[in-house]
Amino acid sequence: MAKWKRYCIPGEQLCSLEDAIPGSGTHTQDGYIFSSLLGCLVKTTRRRMFELLKIQGGYMSFRPGDIVMAKVISLSDAQSNCLLTTGENELGVVVAHSDLGIQMVPISWCEMQSPRTLTKESHKVARVQSELLQT
Repeated sequence: MAKWKRYCIPGEQLCSLEDAIPGSGTHTQDGYIFSSLLGCLVKTTRRRMFELLKIQGGYMSFRPGDIVMAKVISLSDAQSNCLLTTGENELGVVVAHSDLGIQMVPISWCEMQSPRTLTKESHKVARVQSELLQT
């Protein structure tokens, strides 16, 4: 059984119903499978079976105080409200601090770790280009 993962946002069109079977965290509309949750898309391929798509919730992807790189996708009204997305690989958490106030370091695209306590936390980590970082 082969697996692969990628990050997705609610409402994102994932694929046609002809290409996969919808799983938990997805819904169908007009012949397509869409994400119902913010989280990680898991595509599982089994021998002699259709591919199964499901979304593993990403409710712990951001925490209060995180510095996040996001993209504005909609200005919803005249009161300066806007809708942001971090659905692309280069978008997500840039800086996060542990409960003790220690700056965490990314250890994968979905996890950060405190260098002092080695505590791990779920975060959707941005893939920041080196020229954007300031020392």
